[in-house]
Amino acid sequence: MTIESESSRPKSPASQLMDEQVSVDSEERALVQHETDNETESPDEVEMHFIDHLDELRQRLIRSGIALLVITGLCALYSDVLVNNILIAPLKNSSDTIVLQNLVPYGQISLYLQVVFFSGFILSFPYTAWQIWQFVVPGLKDIEKSASRFAILFISLSFFAGIAFGYFVFLPVSLTFFAGFGTPLIENNIAVQDYISFFVGALLTAGLVFELPFISYVLSKIGLLTPAFMKFYRKHAIVALLIIAALVTPSTDLVTQLVIAVPMILLYEISIWISGYVNRNNTALK
Repeated sequence: MTIESESSRPKSPASQLMDEQVSVDSEERALVQHETDNETESPDEVEMHFIDHLDELRQRLIRSGIALLVITGLCALYSDVLVNNILIAPLKNSSDTIVLQNLVPYGQISLYLQVVFFSGFILSFPYTAWQIWQFVVPGLKDIEKSASRFAILFISLSFFAGIAFGYFVFLPVSLTFFAGFGTPLIENNIAVQDYISFFVGALLTAGLVFELPFISYVLSKIGLLTPAFMKFYRKHAIVALLIIAALVTPSTDLVTQLVIAVPMILLYEISIWISGYVNRNNTALK
């Protein structure tokens, strides 16, 4: 009698089904292992990715710097207009008695350089913000990308709105108050460097403060900020904004501090409305 080997015997349907299941499980384990191996990067690969990110950031900063230099060069062609008609105009309109004084030999050269560079910075701000945004956006999630749609447009408009507020509202009110305060027996002779520092600080502060509604919109869109949260901490926020206004204003008088504090509080209230509009479909967060 011929004895058949075990391997040549026909397998039952149950055995065949079990063998197929084992084969599928083996393939799935191999696929998972392959994906795990791909996701696990060596320290050298991680370092290379980090260096690539640094190189990209360097390239974008270089482009922003080139744009700043080009626009600053164009502003230099109109330096006299910027100094006479833009920088000194708010001071002259506030009072005829205030006199600017140059106290150092290189004072006017330094003044012109600061005015030209500051003008170039303001005009090149949208391009610089766009370069930084292009570096950040690949690492955002889909919901964050959706929340920050038209981000550069909103950031730029908010920044320019703040600059306009600082120039047309904050500076005239502050300078008029300074010119009319005190005894007429003391002449108001202001050093050029002190005035340019006050001018630049006021405009930059206003420009940054006006970004608050945009920040509120983005944080509300991704679920990190709610109108209920902002309303609950409204009193704390008002106190904090008053403290910030006292720190950023160069003088200790209440009027100047209120000129910058009141718009900040109004912007906070606008931010509450924006957060409520974003979360309008979720009544639990209002």
